[in-house]
Amino acid sequence: MAEQIGEGTHEFEPHHDAVGDRLNWLRAGVLGANDGLISTAGIVIGVAAATGESSAILTAGIAGLTAGAVSMALGEYVSVSTQRDTEVALIAKERAELREMPDDELAELEGIYRAKGLSSDTARRVAEELTAHDPLQAHLDAELGIDEDNLTSPIAAAVSSAISFSVGAAIPILASLVQAQRILVIVVAVLVGLALTGYVSARLGDADVRRATARVVVGGLIAMAVTYAVGKLLGTTGIA
Repeated sequence: MAEQIGEGTHEFEPHHDAVGDRLNWLRAGVLGANDGLISTAGIVIGVAAATGESSAILTAGIAGLTAGAVSMALGEYVSVSTQRDTEVALIAKERAELREMPDDELAELEGIYRAKGLSSDTARRVAEELTAHDPLQAHLDAELGIDEDNLTSPIAAAVSSAISFSVGAAIPILASLVQAQRILVIVVAVLVGLALTGYVSARLGDADVRRATARVVVGGLIAMAVTYAVGKLLGTTGIA
């Protein structure tokens, strides 16, 4: 139960429909690919600036991809596992409250729909009909925006995060295989990839496409310039 009912006011989380959830997953995938692009490009360009050895550049790129993908997967797994544990605990709490004080829960559900703008009579009728059908899901949906049968999977989140990062990271790695004008090819390939992820991310979020695309492209350019300068410095001084 979100909070004890009082004079028709409640605190409850907004419901996110299935389309919104899918868009969030897609947006997360795009951002994961963007992270893979920038971080791996930085590693590859930094090493390429320090040494022209193809094997060293490729090894560094693959190491960056592997470490980044594993880190993203673990981070997502821990984060989603925590979220899922919280949702499971909330479901158990709601089930217990429905068993121990069904009248209070019905009044609470009625209050939620009154707060959404329904009249008292209509809110009462809606609450009663939903409770008769599936009281637990009625409260989970109205109060918490949770679907008991569609909880987020930590494993699925971890796998998708690792894949999206790897897809982005593969672009600078593949570009580094080109021998002639290697650094220029990497930069161009990464900028194209960043422009694409910026465009898709902006469209998904209904943001200004030009501003969002310019932001990620400029950020990527700065990141690659910094790592190039560091690699060049280390290569020149012989530290690398």
